Amino acid sequence: MNFAFGKNYLRITFYALLFTILTFAATTVFAQDDTPTDDEVNAIAKQLYCPVCENTPLDVCPTEACRQWRELIRTQLSQGMTEAEIKQYFVDNYGARVLAEPPRTGLNWLVYLLPPAIILLGAVFLFRSFREWTRSSQAETGPGGERSETSSPSKDDYVARLEEELKNRK
Repeated sequence: MNFAFGKNYLRITFYALLFTILTFAATTVFAQDDTPTDDEVNAIAKQLYCPVCENTPLDVCPTEACRQWRELIRTQLSQGMTEAEIKQYFVDNYGARVLAEPPRTGLNWLVYLLPPAIILLGAVFLFRSFREWTRSSQAETGPGGERSETSSPSKDDYVARLEEELKNRK
């Protein structure tokens, strides 16, 4: 009889444990809202400029038209459109000027290539100029700061006369 009690006890314990696990594991699942958050909308709107206001990103533009375009982005996101498709929609309707970053095609590559090239050329020019300036000052003075023989004779005459006059004043 003792054995039967132990068997029932194990069976009851097993079912109680199973019931507890299933109760806590089964959580209430709410239907998710398909409406995208403001952060998701603004992530795309930040990459677009207002077609009406000049130089104003769509995510910070206070006009009613921009509010409607942000709602349009929200609607398109809820319909499952991707970021690229939404940006292409705005380009198709308002032109490439609405993009914060111009497309990297055609002459637009110059926007990406020219500034670094100009900076690099300017750095090379400055490096060569500084090197030339330091060479010319080293050529005028010899070792130890003395004037070399290559300085012009008119300068030497002037310096000699100046030193002579300074000596006479003392």
